[in-house]
Amino acid sequence: MAGGSDWWLLVPGRLRRLPADLTAVVLLTAITLLAVITPGIRETPLRVVFGLPFVLFLPGYALVAALFPEAGDPPASTDDKEATADEAAETGEKEGIDGIERVALSFGLSIAVVPLLGLILNFTPFGIRLAPILVAISGFTIAMTAIAAHRRWQLAPDDQFSVLYKDWLQTARAELTSPDSRFDGALNVLMVISILLAVSSVAYAVTVPKQGEAFTEHYLLTEQENGTLVADDYPTKFEVDETRPVIVGIGNHEHQDVEYSLVVELQDVQVENNSTTVLDETELERFQTQVAAGDTHHRQINITPDRAGTRLRLAFLLYKDTPPAETTVENAYRETHLWINVSNPE
Repeated sequence: MAGGSDWWLLVPGRLRRLPADLTAVVLLTAITLLAVITPGIRETPLRVVFGLPFVLFLPGYALVAALFPEAGDPPASTDDKEATADEAAETGEKEGIDGIERVALSFGLSIAVVPLLGLILNFTPFGIRLAPILVAISGFTIAMTAIAAHRRWQLAPDDQFSVLYKDWLQTARAELTSPDSRFDGALNVLMVISILLAVSSVAYAVTVPKQGEAFTEHYLLTEQENGTLVADDYPTKFEVDETRPVIVGIGNHEHQDVEYSLVVELQDVQVENNSTTVLDETELERFQTQVAAGDTHHRQINITPDRAGTRLRLAFLLYKDTPPAETTVENAYRETHLWINVSNPE
């Protein structure tokens, strides 16, 4: 192309005219999505740095921009406010809100909108998970930004809201250091404290997520003819030395990698007065495996009974690390079993 800036002409005209503050909202939303989902970046503090404004400020700011597309005058004295209101009433003009009010409303509305989006997601098949939350918040923010841009373009250029950064800073300094009254000063302090508490709470929740209950799943499955694993149709009738498979499942929800040991025993037990006594036992299988946090391990165990009997207990004893010298149902970390009948071959 002839000019170095000709690439800008490839952007649609309306996007080139997008106001600076709304452009910043779109860019920050896109950068946040990249920081949260990109491997290598999502493990860095950038996820928190961009995630906080993404949750606490951008949705509310986009909503405020959609509701109030017109410019507003900065705070004035009481007499000036009365005069401005009288002039607006005579001319029929609609007053907007100033920058400080926009910032305050942006935080407040974000804190109201984001939980509402989470509540809606909770009643959908998607649930409250990272991907649906990102889509919901970013979708809401972009939609409100589009509405804000459309409404702002419908106004005369002099009536459109624009970000006057220097005026904002001067106004904020005046509001915080020289309030009109003690009541206004107290409200300013309360607003600052509320914003700091909200930011601190979200930052703590993001950087130090609460761990749920630590536990391990231990269960048995069987494989159907089509390869599907189901918790049904367990083998309960054997002949001596007949081999039939069972799938053992181990689900690690301990929030850390765990080395598991599984011991499979065939036990001849006596049940009397709600008390179970092991009369004889044979170890059929033993293995160790490491399961990463949040992962599930499946392994096929081939069961081959070595003696006949009725109501024999096939016990699957799961331990963390190395099992003790004497393995029992009582000292196992997790235990599951099948009752089987074993007959002599005819």
